[in-house]
Amino acid sequence: QVQLVESGGGLVEAGDSLRLSCAVSGGTFSSYAMGWFRQAPGKEREFVAAISRRGGHIDYAASVKGRFTIARDNAANTVYLQMNSLQPEDTAVYYCATDPHPVGVSLSINGYDHWGQGTQVTVSS
Repeated sequence: QVQLVESGGGLVEAGDSLRLSCAVSGGTFSSYAMGWFRQAPGKEREFVAAISRRGGHIDYAASVKGRFTIARDNAANTVYLQMNSLQPEDTAVYYCATDPHPVGVSLSINGYDHWGQGTQVTVSS
C-alpha cells in the first residue's frame, strides 16, 4: 500500500522560507508524477505544483510561480517543495499526492490517487 508522509511545515514570518518534504513508500516512486496541493480554512483544496516522473515537466499555480520550487529525488523516494518569500495567504495545510498517469502532470485533484496526511504551514504578517 502506498503511503505518503509530509514534513517540514511550521510557523514562519512573512518573507521567510520553508522546505516541505514528502516521503513515499509502498510503491514504485519513479512510476508516479507527484503533486503538491494546499487547503486553507474554509477553502477548497487547490493545486500548487506538480512534477513528472523523471522531473522533465513541471507546473506551478500562478500564485506561487517564481517563489516555490518543486523537485524530486527518485533514489530517495522523496518530493520536495521549496517555498520562498512566504506570505500570509500561503497559510494552509499542504498535501502531497501521487499521480499514476504515465505522461505529463495533472493539475486537478481528480488526477491523484494517493494522498498524505498534510503538514501545516502558517505565515504570520
